[in-house]
Amino acid sequence: MVERTKQTIALVDDDRNILTSVQMTLEAEGFHVRTYTDGESALQGLTAYPVDLAVLDIKMPRMDGMELLQRLRARSHLPVIFLSSKDEEVDQLMGLRLGADDYITKPFSQRLLLERIRALLRRNEASRAEASGTPVGGALTRGSLSLDELRHKCTWNGQDVPLTVTEFLLVKTLALRPGLVKSRDQLIDAAYGDTVYVDDRTIDSHIKRVRKKFRQVDDNFNQIETLYGIGYRYRED
Repeated sequence: MVERTKQTIALVDDDRNILTSVQMTLEAEGFHVRTYTDGESALQGLTAYPVDLAVLDIKMPRMDGMELLQRLRARSHLPVIFLSSKDEEVDQLMGLRLGADDYITKPFSQRLLLERIRALLRRNEASRAEASGTPVGGALTRGSLSLDELRHKCTWNGQDVPLTVTEFLLVKTLALRPGLVKSRDQLIDAAYGDTVYVDDRTIDSHIKRVRKKFRQVDDNFNQIETLYGIGYRYRED
């Protein structure tokens, strides 16, 4: 069996019982784990010691998960999973709009969280690797759009568009087949796989954020079209 470098997960939650139990589970599965009990210490730690994925609680002292996510997104594409209570649906949607890749509600099964972590790490690796259907080198070009999977780099008219792992996979899925309508279910499968349940509003939130990012470099960006009741498609310029 070939040994692989341990992937590092950051856990950020002010509930020490959750930190301890999840840390034990992840370490038993071969992950290296760093824990933080508030957003400020997490930001300092993640800046000094980058990780492969972060699991963030929303409500924490000194700096909540929302602000921490905004600070992280200003400097990296780090895959992020939010932890939220069942009555925090608005926070869940806001987290996705800010750039979280996934969320899971408390109380949660540690096995489910582990599967979500593994799925997101696989997606992160896949988004950086050369995929079938793209030219040699991992680059995909559609008019003004350029996607470089090996570098996880998206540009529009030569200007960088910073996308999260999920956003990158959604744009790639649409751009691979311009003019072809993709249903929300198809986009969920492409971005999350078929082992994770995600509702339609999650995809809608991601698409809104993707459009906003492209419009920050081009006010006239309208390549991602909505077909109400059906799904989305990419219109090549």
